[in-house]
Amino acid sequence: MKIAILPGDGIGTEIIAEAVKVLKALDLTFEMETAPVGGAAYAAHGHPLPEATLELAKAADAVLFGAVGDFQYDKLERALRPEQAILGLRKELGLFANFRPAICYEELTHASSLKPELVAGLDILIIRELTGDIYFGQPRGRRTAVDGHFPGAEEAFDTMRYSRPEIERIAHVAFQAARKRGRKVLSVDKANVLETFQFWRDVVTEVHQAYPDVQLEHMYVDNAAMQLVKAPKNIDVLVTGNMFGDILSDEAAMLTGSIGMLPSASLNEKNQGLYEPSHGSAPDIAGKGIANPLATILSAAMMLRYSLGQPEAADRIERAVKKVLASGLRTVDIYSEGTKKVGTVEMGDAVVAAL
Repeated sequence: MKIAILPGDGIGTEIIAEAVKVLKALDLTFEMETAPVGGAAYAAHGHPLPEATLELAKAADAVLFGAVGDFQYDKLERALRPEQAILGLRKELGLFANFRPAICYEELTHASSLKPELVAGLDILIIRELTGDIYFGQPRGRRTAVDGHFPGAEEAFDTMRYSRPEIERIAHVAFQAARKRGRKVLSVDKANVLETFQFWRDVVTEVHQAYPDVQLEHMYVDNAAMQLVKAPKNIDVLVTGNMFGDILSDEAAMLTGSIGMLPSASLNEKNQGLYEPSHGSAPDIAGKGIANPLATILSAAMMLRYSLGQPEAADRIERAVKKVLASGLRTVDIYSEGTKKVGTVEMGDAVVAAL
């Protein structure tokens, strides 16, 4: 089992170290190789995704990714910014399906932004299409406007677009995932305004005919954003496009108590995947040893389940995390009175001990 380890920037190096520690505590043999990515790669090689890093990722069974981004690189041209590394990996590896589970552990109901009774027992799976939509659509850029409200003025533009095969394959992923859960899919779009998402709704409806045992509901994205904070436990599997999924999954993260608890998996058609915490590089707290490593450790568990064929090991890690939370240990982002505050390394050590 070959794993590419890409720590990245900011707290990425700290949280990846804890996930690797947990993986090494398992009775499994891994071939792990580390490479620079993001700002660290730009500083060393002049590009956020060097060719050697990309080749390592392509050759691996799975990629364990930390986080990229640092304020010092914000003035670089867009193609050289650290965030382009993750977009490049998604494109080059064909990682079209992003899984973001939003689970509220019993011990963390107090940490959620919502009332405990709204989030107790919460278990949502957000499936985000990852390689299409306005993030990758062409043409894009800046130009002088020839029409619109201000002809002759400078304007910027991006193109939202989806093809039928792109929508069909993510819809199949969502319906198949729902069959293993509560058999309900909520497809989120903006069909009342956008032609792209009227097409999305039509294609998802067609694909649903192959899954009569799964309930399908359509919802506009603004209503979905409201329902996530009004009645989140009514949602089982939520499937949506790239941009809406980007926003809604971070909203769902706060239902769980902290984005530091949210793992993610991005898969291609061969189940090769990139696994990363849903949070960013947090350069403001980098080096302080206070970042929550649990989202990264849980991402490693997802990696074992989806790409490496080791569901029992994944279960072990998830049980260990629950045991640590039940013992009262907390990093600062999930700390509350009556619990014990620990740092990044201590939390990783606790998970290993629970294993």
